[in-house]
Amino acid sequence: MKFRILTGEDAKTYRELRLEALLNSPDAFLTAYEQEKQRANPIQATAERLDSSHALTIGCFNKDQLVGNATLTFQMHPKCKHKASIVGVYVSPSHRRHNVARQLINECIKEAKAREIEVIQLAVVTTNQPALKLYKTAGFSIFGTERHAVKVSDRYMDEYWMDYHID
Repeated sequence: MKFRILTGEDAKTYRELRLEALLNSPDAFLTAYEQEKQRANPIQATAERLDSSHALTIGCFNKDQLVGNATLTFQMHPKCKHKASIVGVYVSPSHRRHNVARQLINECIKEAKAREIEVIQLAVVTTNQPALKLYKTAGFSIFGTERHAVKVSDRYMDEYWMDYHID
């Protein structure tokens, strides 16, 4: 397995994995598959997102196949530049239980440290026990619960807000 920061050149491959993620794990993401599928100029928009200075996306490759990713977004407000967020974590089902997600989180932490980030935050649906276990094992702590954070049709989902403090 090889981990690296994705660039605009990876847009097509990343978009394919993103659509897979939205289809396979709809409750884990705010964006719906149908919404992403209908995006105008999807490859160009994805490339611009991957090349943005406001975030970085780490990909995990098995040979030449992208099998997992995690995005670290940076706060732009001057009073919040010490914080970043992890979003969009996904690993293809065929590569789960191989420590890929944990390594992606570790890579995010490493990149945050290199950029002098002090706090990393994330939100996770309270019923997503595998993700919750992953984040707790990586050193994240729950600091709050947002009730009814997400609504899909007539069903609400709560989210835990978690953080990791870099020493």
